[in-house]
Amino acid sequence: MGPRSVPLLPLLLALLGRSDPGRAEGCDLQPVTEKPAITLSYATSTVPRGCVSNSSMDTGHEVHVLSVKWSKASPVPLTVTVTPRADPCSRPAVLILLCTRCSATITSLCSNLIIRTDAHLSPETIRAPNPEPPVVSSEGQLLAWALATYGGITSYSELQDPRRVQLYLGEDADSPPECIPQEQFNAILHLETEVFFHGVKSCSRSDAQSTRAAHIIHLQSEPSSPITEVNLTLNCPENYAGNQMLILQSKANFTWSLSLTCHMQLLVSGSYKLVHLSPYPIAGIPLPDTEQDLIATAFEKNYNVASYSAIPASAHIILEIQGHEMVKMPVTTTPLVITQPTDLPRQVLLTLKPWKCTDETMEIVIIRSYLEPIKDVVNITLSDISCQAEKNATHFMLKSPLSHCGTSLEGRSYAKNELILILAKDAVFRSVRVDFQCEIPRELFLRLFPTADFEAPQTELEINKEAFVQASMRWVDHPADLQLKECWLVASGREPVLLVQGGEARGAGVAVLEGPPSSPERKVWRFRFTYTIPEGGHIPFSAILKCKAGLQNDTIFEKVLEVTVKDAWRPLNYRGLGLAAVLGITFGAFLIGALLTAGLWYIYSHTRPISKLQPVSSTAPASESSSTNHSIGSTQSTPCSTSSMA
Repeated sequence: MGPRSVPLLPLLLALLGRSDPGRAEGCDLQPVTEKPAITLSYATSTVPRGCVSNSSMDTGHEVHVLSVKWSKASPVPLTVTVTPRADPCSRPAVLILLCTRCSATITSLCSNLIIRTDAHLSPETIRAPNPEPPVVSSEGQLLAWALATYGGITSYSELQDPRRVQLYLGEDADSPPECIPQEQFNAILHLETEVFFHGVKSCSRSDAQSTRAAHIIHLQSEPSSPITEVNLTLNCPENYAGNQMLILQSKANFTWSLSLTCHMQLLVSGSYKLVHLSPYPIAGIPLPDTEQDLIATAFEKNYNVASYSAIPASAHIILEIQGHEMVKMPVTTTPLVITQPTDLPRQVLLTLKPWKCTDETMEIVIIRSYLEPIKDVVNITLSDISCQAEKNATHFMLKSPLSHCGTSLEGRSYAKNELILILAKDAVFRSVRVDFQCEIPRELFLRLFPTADFEAPQTELEINKEAFVQASMRWVDHPADLQLKECWLVASGREPVLLVQGGEARGAGVAVLEGPPSSPERKVWRFRFTYTIPEGGHIPFSAILKCKAGLQNDTIFEKVLEVTVKDAWRPLNYRGLGLAAVLGITFGAFLIGALLTAGLWYIYSHTRPISKLQPVSSTAPASESSSTNHSIGSTQSTPCSTSSMA
């Protein structure tokens, strides 16, 4: 048998998709000692050494011991928050914090918390009569002192370079009887901490001509780790140039939730979400899982490695880009994420023209299938990116006032803005901008509102209830000359009702209201009325609200709004029946029922068995009476005879 054949196509794809480790030659990662390009911290509940016990349960206090060690001076004060997990501070607690030459802020809801520390406490720290801290030089001496002083130890944690500590009060009867420290102790039941990572490395190739820098975060996840979602917060300085890339490597089942304050090129394994732009996950790309291959990936994209950080899997990571330059290189001012509009998106959108303007709003509706030529559209915004489109399986929809979202009025007859299409392809996030303008129609607009706040227009008119009408129009030339000539309510089968004429109320229940301040190019009129119908009168199913506005030169603009009439005592789809119709239906139902009953009886009486029609004799035949009666009489008792024989 010949050698085993290997499928050629998968092999070629694997070779083409894999980074060439040779590209990483000449890059020797070295620890950053001065002015690192980043500051990195991450949340964890695993401490270098720690333990818990139930030895404090029979004493007067629960006792928590924190021993802080520093590999370098902390750039910010340590923050310690003490929170009761269940019992609201009814049991006194002791916090022993050894943090030599550090500043700390300790806050707690428990005013009876006793603090013993050698740290310099900030003014925000809770104030209570606190005794002096112990003078010890080793972990063993510290635990022995705590045990001798308080009779028990609830928890002990050694912390390395902490930035923040969340300590939860509470004792567990199932804990061991003695607190014996263990390496890499999981303190998740009582402690969570955010620690600085000081193992950042960096390098740049000697022959590199790149002006760009990459930051690599490599999550080292244990098989038993329950973490599958990582929240990463990225902060950038004011002088951030935008010529940097973030490479995030993790297991394929991880989801990264990214809160970014600056534009940055992204390469992400697993999937990721851009919190401030879209809540929907975006598929990442497979990334190599070795140090050399990740460096080679950055070099292939023409980026130097400004920072490489291999950290344990964490649910929360904070990455801060520093203002100084790690790699001495000229700065380019062209952002890599925001690209100039390409011809295809512009052609598609200018062909669709999905925008529509009224005198006060801009509305955009795009059918998602029409965007297939562009592909990879995950979100759409206006020039103000806080104005994001709502989306479902079939449409993108966006509506905003003309005075919001960066809309400008060009020549007072057009509203101008730009659509930003958020694209995600191959785990690279970018945006495409397409500017547009929509015409503001020169016509009269009518809107019906249920309340006086004039916020949610509707097309239902309820009988015997106030309704509020707004008529508005943009007129560039002379808006002051515009007048609301008249408004009528017309319903089938009823006399038309004149509501407003010459800007004044007509009829009962009508009142002209003061409108909002009119702009130089827009006129707004408002009034309220109550549509009443006499008792027993015909209630129409629909009506027409018709208004006319015009100029002094008799130029007239007319608008019609069709509304559904709603009676509180009947459903909208019930049209009503007269008395004659009701009586006719009742009599017809009775007649049908009577005929049906008679027919069934006739069928029954002519089809039942004949035997059932013969009467049954009450006496037996004479020839058989003697023997039969004797036989029966000897064994049967009746209500009239209780003995079998005389």
